[in-house]
Amino acid sequence: MEDGRVTISRALSSVTYPSRIMLVAAMNPCPCGYQGDPVHLCSCTPLMIQRYRSRISGPLLDRIDIHIEVPAVKFRDLADRGEGETSEAIAARVARSREVQKERFRGTRVHCNAQMSARMIRKFCEPDAAGNRMLEMVTDRLGLSARSYTRILKVARTIADLELAEQIRETHISEAIQYRSLDRKTG
Repeated sequence: MEDGRVTISRALSSVTYPSRIMLVAAMNPCPCGYQGDPVHLCSCTPLMIQRYRSRISGPLLDRIDIHIEVPAVKFRDLADRGEGETSEAIAARVARSREVQKERFRGTRVHCNAQMSARMIRKFCEPDAAGNRMLEMVTDRLGLSARSYTRILKVARTIADLELAEQIRETHISEAIQYRSLDRKTG
């Protein structure tokens, strides 16, 4: 699916179909669902959590650009009518970012940062010195795969684009790393 197509093979033939998708998935943090919950006590042992999470293959997780923990929302936060950023403002920022990407990839078959090839990643995703140091430290500490490393760079490039920043900075790398919660060791 990474290549935008799926091949189904049977005994006598195989068929290839186009497949450009955005996968959105959800899972509990542990078998009981309460790990990290400030109100409910988790009843799972570290071994139970490891077994539960290992049911998702590493290669599949590597192919998911962003995975984050979403805590339960308290009633007072749900009921809060405080003003936040408007949908229109967010949409405008995303549209500007998409225009930056459209210009970046003009003359290619690539439309957005997620589709970049390895060569494009080397060309367009070079972080500043501090960002490089952070990426090296985190990659070594977490034992990230090459695929996770490139996913972080692509997401960091998008974060920089949302800020209309030419270069990927340490703050962009740091934020992108935060979106790889399932790469972190548990227990």
